[in-house]
Amino acid sequence: MLSRALLCAALCASAGPAADDGKLKEIPGAMQKFVDSGDLSGAVTLVGRKGGVLALDAVGARALASNAPMTKETIFRIASMTKPITALGIMILMDEGKLNPDDDVAKHLPEFTGQRLLVPTEDGVQTLRKPARPVKLRDLMTHTSGVANYPFGVSDVYTKRNRTLAETALATALQPLTFEPGTKWSYSNPGIDALGRVIEVHSGMSYEAFLQKRIFDPLGMKDTTFYPTKEQRARVAVTYGKDKGGKLVAAPDTLLAVPEGAKHPVPAGGLYSTAPDLAKLYQMMLNKGTVGNARIVSEKAVAEMTKVQTGDIKTGFVEGMGFGYGWAVVREPKGVTAALSAGSYGHGGAFGTQAWIDPAQDLFVVLLIQRTGLPNADGSDVRRVLQELAAAAVKK
Repeated sequence: MLSRALLCAALCASAGPAADDGKLKEIPGAMQKFVDSGDLSGAVTLVGRKGGVLALDAVGARALASNAPMTKETIFRIASMTKPITALGIMILMDEGKLNPDDDVAKHLPEFTGQRLLVPTEDGVQTLRKPARPVKLRDLMTHTSGVANYPFGVSDVYTKRNRTLAETALATALQPLTFEPGTKWSYSNPGIDALGRVIEVHSGMSYEAFLQKRIFDPLGMKDTTFYPTKEQRARVAVTYGKDKGGKLVAAPDTLLAVPEGAKHPVPAGGLYSTAPDLAKLYQMMLNKGTVGNARIVSEKAVAEMTKVQTGDIKTGFVEGMGFGYGWAVVREPKGVTAALSAGSYGHGGAFGTQAWIDPAQDLFVVLLIQRTGLPNADGSDVRRVLQELAAAAVKK
């Protein structure tokens, strides 16, 4: 394992245009305030550009009970930050000519053939009818599919995970649609999980093996996994919530933990990762699909993923957002996104993690924390403060 000093030296080299070192040095102190106030046990933050990492800092504790410090190599459950990576897998297959975002899902998963739409009638009784059009892959990637949540008896997919990914996709397909595909936005874990199954069908390997071979290994993301080893588990940050008195307490084992004997990971939110690993992924995105001599995905695919694909539909968890393929996209900077440029894209996770990429400013920002019970992690003050300092550091 690299020492912290060597790790930073390796990552922070050749980061590109100069940045305001003073602003970057304010970041640890700003994050420490959230620790001192009892809002967080600790945090890891990273600011980078196309050429590399500008700042990588860790404050607070990875585990309060043992007083284990947060480090730059601490592993976090990044939850829904997995979603854009699943979409990236789909776009890799698009580059190979195996699918197109405009394809009907049923072309790749026949169980989606003949889905029906659940609609209310004048007498208040619900009925089923044929939707105006079938669900397309683009609908799954933009959360505009109308696919329903997992039905009773399958919802334990996140707790026991005792079904295969093929079986969970089938359960999704058998549910009636809740609205006409492409007409509304509704955040959908089952829809993203179905994309994971599409990856299996066309790659001829498990979903997680495909991501390992085509994304994590080429990028050198050695600590990004659905199934942490014993050594990696020792570096995982404890997830905290607050008790009735407002004190941080270790959260009970949560939905995205990996149960013993799980038959599949969760394409919608099962990954563990570190700030240095994620930096490699976001540098690749800023460099339009390449890192060094390795091309992960085409420039065209990156452009399609990161532009608004949802038209005027209201999307996201904060104002001014649109959605691309797997990524939330800033349509109009305001509120928590005010420091970012229009066209910035990123994603958050259930435990407060956030990462946002701003091509106009040649900037990406990673926030890794483990907190449950935040009113809106996408709109958190922790995210806002970090983005403001990062943007101020690179402002010309």
